[in-house]
Amino acid sequence: MEEKKVLIKNLQANYKVFGEGRPVLILHGWPSSSEPWINTSELLAEKGMQVIIPDLPGFGKSQEPQKSWSLDDYVEWVKEFSEKIPGLDVPFCVVGHSFGGALAAKFSIKYVQNVKKLFLVAAACVRKRTWYKKMLYRLSQIIKVFSFLPYYAVFRKAFYKFVIRKSDYPYASGVMKETLLKIISDDLSHKVGFLKIPTVLIWGDKDTSTPMEQGEFIHKKIPYSKLITISGANHALEIEVPAILAQKILENI
Repeated sequence: MEEKKVLIKNLQANYKVFGEGRPVLILHGWPSSSEPWINTSELLAEKGMQVIIPDLPGFGKSQEPQKSWSLDDYVEWVKEFSEKIPGLDVPFCVVGHSFGGALAAKFSIKYVQNVKKLFLVAAACVRKRTWYKKMLYRLSQIIKVFSFLPYYAVFRKAFYKFVIRKSDYPYASGVMKETLLKIISDDLSHKVGFLKIPTVLIWGDKDTSTPMEQGEFIHKKIPYSKLITISGANHALEIEVPAILAQKILENI
């Protein structure tokens, strides 16, 4: 493994490279980094893959954006990254997990000529705003009004921990809080059908973050896609079952 740095959009970015051979770009989830993907990447590299994993801006050892980013901003970052990194100058395979899955899908729709094959791993492409989510969003906006009060930060964290519970928002820093709000507002439910490249979906049947029905929904939307289910696995497949995940990718690459 080699760890390198590159300047993309005036931000210092860290990335890892494993092996030599057919290029595979991995886009990690939120709030992750390249680190949890090391085991999977090493297994892919052993089978003749060159695996490239960046710490996306705001994660791992890469710098945060100076202002909040949307999913489209990350798409353009990936495009520029692929133009600067040796090995990604030919059509490459893209593996996207969770938030990285939504990013991979949107990148592959816009820059179809760059992508040879797409792997969506528990991809967070479905972001439908239910009445419950709308209510929580409005409550979060109301709470901001009281930011001048003492102990506001403690109260806000308690609100997200005990009321919203699963939200990553209170643990994000700086502009990443607003970035997260933009990311989760970008629903790709009606856009994934525009994917025109071979697509493989890999899902854990016990996934509680992006439930199995989301994988089935996306599978139906994407023409000629393939859905692979890993029995007993939850959301973080790269951590829970790295060997099985690598095997499923290799079998379908």
